[in-house]
Amino acid sequence: MLRSMYSGVSGMRGFQTKLDVIGNNIANVNTVGFKASTVMFKDILSQTVSGVTAPVDGASGGVNAKQIGLGVTVSSINVMHTPGSDMTTNLPTHLRIDGDGFFAVRMSAEQETPFLTRAGDFLLDGNRQLVTSDGGFVLSPGGEPIVLDEAITAFTIGQNGSIVAVNADGTTADTGIAVGLVRVINPAGLEKVGGNLYRMTSNANPEGALEVVAANNADAGTGALIAGHLEMSNVDLTSEFTEMIVAQRGFQSNSRIITTSDEILQEVVNLKR
Repeated sequence: MLRSMYSGVSGMRGFQTKLDVIGNNIANVNTVGFKASTVMFKDILSQTVSGVTAPVDGASGGVNAKQIGLGVTVSSINVMHTPGSDMTTNLPTHLRIDGDGFFAVRMSAEQETPFLTRAGDFLLDGNRQLVTSDGGFVLSPGGEPIVLDEAITAFTIGQNGSIVAVNADGTTADTGIAVGLVRVINPAGLEKVGGNLYRMTSNANPEGALEVVAANNADAGTGALIAGHLEMSNVDLTSEFTEMIVAQRGFQSNSRIITTSDEILQEVVNLKR
């Protein structure tokens, strides 16, 4: 069987994966805190027809190896953790991280290791707890859920995550409560679990360590919190549609390789009539 046919099949599979990733990026163009992904390819093993011949000084020159490639495969699917565009909402519970770091979220009291997210569309529930839109508890430095006292009727959140109560006379008072962040060394190593959430892995931080610390902390490397704003998706539609054209043409070209290989095989069959 012709090697070119199998190479074409591997190319079609690779570009189909690329189209799947592009489709997911475009579908999440308006998802809060979403990070786009890219696909990287690498060649598969090559078949060596003849090996290398070393040169001999003054007698003969060297000869390069003859190798035939056997197709392509997906090398990696990387998540690009670049900043997304800013959207102003003016809601005091909406937060955007200006810099590095992730919000720590615990979906239930029994969950030991919290999830991470860049989506800061938080709200106060009926028990005055700061939660995500799915009801997950937003954690403070130290890993405790954030609960506001009933006496607090208005508040603001500072760049370091501290929650400051606003009294009726306009004066302010520090509540001693703050929103925490988690610094991740390799954000691309996080595992997506859906719902704008990530799971910590051993490739994101050493041994999967996770510590909720204060925001806007130079020692910890966490960014500042901007209240009343949200970080939107970092998907660039211009780039995505351009890559879609490349993937489409690549898929068509590889399908043509299969068609041409099939025609050649038909000619071989027709040699005996």
